[in-house]
Amino acid sequence: MKKQLVLLVSLFLLLINVSSVYAVNNPRNTYEVKAGDHLWKIANIYGTTVKDLKLINGLQSDTILVGQKLRIPIMYEVVNGDTIWELSQAFNSTVDLIKTKNGLTSNNIYVGQKIKITPKKLTMQGQYVLMTREEFRDWLFNHSFNRKIGKIQEHHTWSPAYQQFNGSNHFSMLKSMEGYHVEGMGWSNISQNLTIFPDGKVAVSRPFDTPPEGSFGLQNKSAMLAIEADSLAIENVGNFDKGQNQMTEEQKNTIVTVTALLSLKFGLTPSVDSITYHHWWDINTGERVLDNDKGHAVKSCPGTAFFGGNSTTSAKNNFYPLVSQKMKEIRASLK
Repeated sequence: MKKQLVLLVSLFLLLINVSSVYAVNNPRNTYEVKAGDHLWKIANIYGTTVKDLKLINGLQSDTILVGQKLRIPIMYEVVNGDTIWELSQAFNSTVDLIKTKNGLTSNNIYVGQKIKITPKKLTMQGQYVLMTREEFRDWLFNHSFNRKIGKIQEHHTWSPAYQQFNGSNHFSMLKSMEGYHVEGMGWSNISQNLTIFPDGKVAVSRPFDTPPEGSFGLQNKSAMLAIEADSLAIENVGNFDKGQNQMTEEQKNTIVTVTALLSLKFGLTPSVDSITYHHWWDINTGERVLDNDKGHAVKSCPGTAFFGGNSTTSAKNNFYPLVSQKMKEIRASLK
């Protein structure tokens, strides 16, 4: 009995030691998912919980894919020149979070000290992940997806518009849209994959591996399914028809940045084939009419004043160049 107890204790200590060594001074505090991994296993290795892993990484379910990168807590050994603020920036944490996790009463740290650094959690409610542009960039490049993406759809909500946004009701607006899409339209979930708000925040809404639903071909389901199969839909909160909401600079910046990030992630070059406006499609039949809308049922979406207009000429002259320039800036920052 004593031998068995000694053996169990030894194995336990070995597991603790392996976990600690594995985590110390991980240069990027990220873990790349391997075959056979699951969230409980990874959480156990890094001394955290499945719930916290999901909040840190903005996971909408327990499913993870091989090659996906997860931010994880690490044990870090302080080296000369380190400060808590610099460590919080390097490891996607905060000064207060580091101090709380390690019981520190001041910002003083010393060489050789071992501290636990936990990444900050994203703002989530149910399936919805609300992020800044910077957080979304990290989320997108760390995630892996099963679905091939070939088109980005640009929409405006029309209603709700700016008048319904109070600066803090992101989740209630999303739930309201979800309710209308599910109960009013009979769809399985909120239609759009992403929602961009007037304050520049972006919410992952419908999971990326689930195609959007109902945007095109309302009377032609087979056409709708074909169009949506490789699409990601973005709903930009507001009414961007002429004379209605004046788009904020924060929202403009986020729309351009998010579209550029998606284009980079999925290998798209801005064009009428890769970044499409709702206005270019017959909403009933699903036929792509572009600017030849006479005799067709079309919406003004994403707005007659969306980056200068909703025509293909406006997209080519006003929107695509901004997206292409932002893609160059992001590429340069990654070098």
